[in-house]
Amino acid sequence: MAKKKSKSKAGSNTIALNKKARHEYFIDDEIEAGMELQGWEVKSLRQGKANIAESYVFMRDGEAFVSGMTITPLNQASTHVVANPTRVRKLLLSRRELDNLFGRINREGMTLAALSLYWSRSWVKIKIGVAKGKKLHDKRDDAKDKDWQRQKARVMKSSLR
Repeated sequence: MAKKKSKSKAGSNTIALNKKARHEYFIDDEIEAGMELQGWEVKSLRQGKANIAESYVFMRDGEAFVSGMTITPLNQASTHVVANPTRVRKLLLSRRELDNLFGRINREGMTLAALSLYWSRSWVKIKIGVAKGKKLHDKRDDAKDKDWQRQKARVMKSSLR
């Protein structure tokens, strides 16, 4: 008798990545936050229609918001709802996390960058990073290190054959 295969999810839980953030910033700390979304946005996210490449996180009145994130509305979306793809969305964080972020941004000269958007069970989560901007020479050093790691991997792979 054949065993039944367990139902596994197709694909990964990641909706969108911000690869540019790791190139532009040193990421010091990562924090997971929930998002306040509308119904049409959740449906669009299920289809994978999100872009966080140009997004940033800011603090106002003791709350965190993400701006510049684009969620493209579906054609089948409800007609009575006005869909604004780039609206400012509130992040759901605890008071302790908000106070910690606010202190680090103001005191240490850091900023907040949106790193990735993903599903955690049935909830949409965004990973934000406490970041410090890179200078041009830092970006060059990172590129040099990346090339060296790639060359080293090639040499190791060829020597094993």
